[in-house]
Amino acid sequence: MQLNGMAAIVTGGGSGLGAATAERLAKAGCRVAALDIHEAAAQATAARSGGIGIKCDVADSASAEAAIAAARAAHGPVRILVNCAGIGNAGRIVGREGPLKLDAFERVIRVNLIGTFNMLRLAAAEMSENEPLEENERGVIVNTASIAAFDGQVGQAAYAASKGGVVSLTLPAARELARVGVRVMTIAPGLFQTPMVAQLPPEIQASLGASIPYPSRLGLPEEYAALVEHIVTNRFLNGETIRLDGALRMAPR
Repeated sequence: MQLNGMAAIVTGGGSGLGAATAERLAKAGCRVAALDIHEAAAQATAARSGGIGIKCDVADSASAEAAIAAARAAHGPVRILVNCAGIGNAGRIVGREGPLKLDAFERVIRVNLIGTFNMLRLAAAEMSENEPLEENERGVIVNTASIAAFDGQVGQAAYAASKGGVVSLTLPAARELARVGVRVMTIAPGLFQTPMVAQLPPEIQASLGASIPYPSRLGLPEEYAALVEHIVTNRFLNGETIRLDGALRMAPR
């Protein structure tokens, strides 16, 4: 799919991977709606990218429907959806205070997995009604998992399960939506310079970067965004999860 003039929605667009993706797609000519639960952050990204910022709770059906409707009113039917919204709460299954609270596990699953599916289902329905482009293509959906889906560490049971669900969703979604010309891909990032990592002490950040085989540094949000752009423009990429991690394989702890 050519990017110029296409309507794109990026969830988690207020910061980190989502903000970098929104800005890159806008630079390539897309009309971008940055969605984020923090409205001010979404609007800040929109101000930089020339798009619009919309408050959205991806795990809430009504909120997601309203956000997609607002994006459609501003830019037309969505052609590109990039799901970057997510949370990363840690917690052992059995810790010093006993078993992990069930609502803590549920919250991570709800935002990361159910939220991804919620946006995917709504965007796919809209994309299926789009006028077909070259080779009958109507839309592209890019989800965000994590290498924790494969190398989940101690304390990451909820996060790894949620991202593993996103990985497992990719192929069946791509197979089902192939009939309407909608591709579905997933990126599994490793350790990146995100707001969550930025809160860590500099020496911890340096240690994390040094654990990556090559290049031995944290990933840049711009590198994630570059892969999104390639996925959208390379029509033969479909139904796959791509690790973006500098060959990192995480240890148990």
